Amino acid sequence: MDSELRSRFNADFTPAKYAALLRCVNETEKWPADFRISETPIFLTREFTDEVTRAANGIVDLTRTAEFARHSASAIPKGLEVPNESTHPEFLIVDLAICAEGERLVPRLIELQAFPSLFGFQLLVLHCLRKAYPAIPRDWTSSFGGIKDHAYIELLRRTIVADADPETVILMEIEPEKQKTRIDFAATETLLGIRSVCLTKIKKRGRQLFYERDGREVRIERVYNRVIFDELMRRPDLKMLFCFQDDLDVTWVAHPNWYYWISKHSLPFLKTQHTSPAFFADEFPAAEKTDNYVLKPLYSFAGLGVDMEPTSKKLSTLRNPHEWILQKKVDYAAFVPTVEGPKSKAEIRMMFIWPDEDRHPTLVNNLVRMSQGKMMGVDFNKDKTWVGSSIALHED
Repeated sequence: MDSELRSRFNADFTPAKYAALLRCVNETEKWPADFRISETPIFLTREFTDEVTRAANGIVDLTRTAEFARHSASAIPKGLEVPNESTHPEFLIVDLAICAEGERLVPRLIELQAFPSLFGFQLLVLHCLRKAYPAIPRDWTSSFGGIKDHAYIELLRRTIVADADPETVILMEIEPEKQKTRIDFAATETLLGIRSVCLTKIKKRGRQLFYERDGREVRIERVYNRVIFDELMRRPDLKMLFCFQDDLDVTWVAHPNWYYWISKHSLPFLKTQHTSPAFFADEFPAAEKTDNYVLKPLYSFAGLGVDMEPTSKKLSTLRNPHEWILQKKVDYAAFVPTVEGPKSKAEIRMMFIWPDEDRHPTLVNNLVRMSQGKMMGVDFNKDKTWVGSSIALHED
């Protein structure tokens, strides 16, 4: 990482500036952040920026091959296919751990998703960091390829709204006002003018869907889908008036099938210098030691069901072993000096957008999660500081 800018930031840091960051984040939109915001961004050197960009693009390129299509053919659980699939995913997310290799820091793939991330919120975080910490050079940014804020927002608009009236586009979620990511929903509404709607509030007539907006019933043309199927399956109490498997006259952004096509199911296929070995549980080599691996369920989100200490006995009791993967563990590097003691670890999420008419996806932004615990989750970082959600900056 950039040691000079890190030293300057830490020397200039005060609790009052961090409080200003939190006020900006939590008071700008109608909903606050329901997760911890780290005290600091991370600062990337040009060398690491080039490597992490190359790593993410290389992994995404592999998902566009005929070989990958054959591998992913069995990814969708039976009965969950949704009609009218798009020709390509509208979003691609690549999560990379930042690890040590000798004296170097290197990115290593943890997970990937063809599903939206916090595209609206990360722009808000960038603006709030610049406001709270004026010493951060203005030519340091979180975006890639020279993309400026207006171009970033336009890419989002072309992908999510396209040529539709924003009133006919909704962000669909399960009880959006209760989700931890609701601040991103609010930021997206500010940027694009689209409302967050609970899927239980959507009506169906024929092949068309409708929602209520300001006392009027409005037909839905495009659905910015933020529903996690794992959560939906755990909520039998929800009363829906339509089914994802219906043949509907709507455009999905992103189409629900891509949630499965590009996912943890993809990990055994992906082999680059920035990936780690991964196997379906029923294909795990007998010569490998399970304690070198992490056991993950294919169809869960946000770390649910992850087992850091799998054993052969646990594998033998799995009900559907092909719905689990074992991924070789990586060692996160503690590389972020703090003003309060131990160094923090981090992983970086590389965020791609792919509008319908574009030939290729565009890497636009990033999200960082920082930790001082065994894992990145909140439970492993209780009562710690310089951890939580953040962003990586690099020289434009």
